[in-house]
Amino acid sequence: MSALVHIVDSDAASRAGIDRMLRASGYETRAYLSTDEILNHRPDIESASCVVIDTRGPDQSIPDVVDLFCKAGLNLPVIFVTDQEDVRLGIRAIKAGAEDFFTTPVEPDEFIDAIGRAICRHRLVSEQESRVRVGLTRLRQLTRREREVFDLVVRGKMNKQIAFKLGTTERTIKAHRHKVMEKMQVRSVVELVTCAERLGQLRVDNP
Repeated sequence: MSALVHIVDSDAASRAGIDRMLRASGYETRAYLSTDEILNHRPDIESASCVVIDTRGPDQSIPDVVDLFCKAGLNLPVIFVTDQEDVRLGIRAIKAGAEDFFTTPVEPDEFIDAIGRAICRHRLVSEQESRVRVGLTRLRQLTRREREVFDLVVRGKMNKQIAFKLGTTERTIKAHRHKVMEKMQVRSVVELVTCAERLGQLRVDNP
């Protein structure tokens, strides 16, 4: 499935121009007349996509829009297009969290390249978030004792050390360790540690 670009533009001619440019480059598009409309439609944020917003508003509206999207959980890369030739406006947009900023008329190649980068970044972030969700689901499937073993194994403790700390036998720890590896679907301690790091289980403040 082609990547999807959401176009937010109240001007029909401008919207059509951006739409043609994107479709000619192989992207699917979806159009909205305002930021309120796209927020009301709640587009799928897991599909590879980004948002292009053609804005004619004052410079303070751009940070407001980015903040509004974040608060609504619409975590898609946002590219702004405006007719205001003001470097400060572009700086404010980037500082606010915009993916990129263009003044009209946009240079087609640069614009399409920016779209490609935004899509790639969103796809990467989505994949990482998906791995975290799966990992957390697996982590919740561990029993209390398996979770204790998990926490100690990923911190480099040997079976004998874990057995002593938990007041049980090394043979029992080996059995728990096997179940931990099985439930977390990893084949080595290195993979288990990598998984723990990805899930934020190796922070300094953890026991």
